[in-house]
Amino acid sequence: MAVLASVTAMGLLVASGPRAALVETAEATAARGRTAHGGGTVATVGKLVTELGDGQYGACSGAIVDSPSGSVVATAAHCVTAPDSPREPVRAWFAPEYDRVGPQQALDEGWRVLAFHTPSGWDAERTLAEILPHDYAFVTVEKRDGRSIKDTYGANTLDFEPIGREGEVVPLGYPVNPTNGRAPLASCAGEVEVLTEATAHTANVGGLLLTGCDELTQGASGGPWLRDLDSERGTGRLVGVMSVGSGDGEVLARPFPERQGRKLLDRADAAAR
Repeated sequence: MAVLASVTAMGLLVASGPRAALVETAEATAARGRTAHGGGTVATVGKLVTELGDGQYGACSGAIVDSPSGSVVATAAHCVTAPDSPREPVRAWFAPEYDRVGPQQALDEGWRVLAFHTPSGWDAERTLAEILPHDYAFVTVEKRDGRSIKDTYGANTLDFEPIGREGEVVPLGYPVNPTNGRAPLASCAGEVEVLTEATAHTANVGGLLLTGCDELTQGASGGPWLRDLDSERGTGRLVGVMSVGSGDGEVLARPFPERQGRKLLDRADAAAR
């Protein structure tokens, strides 16, 4: 039986409040989530800070993914544009291994974003519920002294749909501390439920659902959902990116579609220079 949940897109838009929509989710059959990454940072996971203009900044999460250029980061589309903020950010930076140092250090030390890439189905002029199935994106980041971000930190393998439910998944992301923005990396773990037309509202069909992820709140949007996480290398297989949460530990990720996702990755890779 489907239940009605108030689900909030988990990027933070400073001075404007969280982005929100009402959607239905299925009752979770996944295992109860738990903290999973062992604390500290994960080399390939970081904080995405966007400058939106008029003194406003957004805070999301993201992860480096494997590509020929080594310069591509996966995140959520609503971290780039959204119905209440339809213009692309003025500037943006991605800070790998971000750890409780505040957003200003992400601006000072983060890798500058060169280009944003959202799928054609992500139309910020429409409502969030209408475009939520396309809530995945890539950003292309700069190189430094000829080295890519992958050369420096490593990269996650990107798995495309279809995504099976077997095997533990570890969602990771950076919640925003409303006082100083210095929250550490948070995680949970469990087996996901893949939502279908029989179990979920249209807006959530195809999403990956996990419960018990109370620490993954605003700011965790765009964070990776990883299988086979190697905590020593800081890499795994990315099966989706954090999209929305119910506010009571229920979180949903968007996987990358096979055809559209690969085309978008190729576009992001080609934008590297």
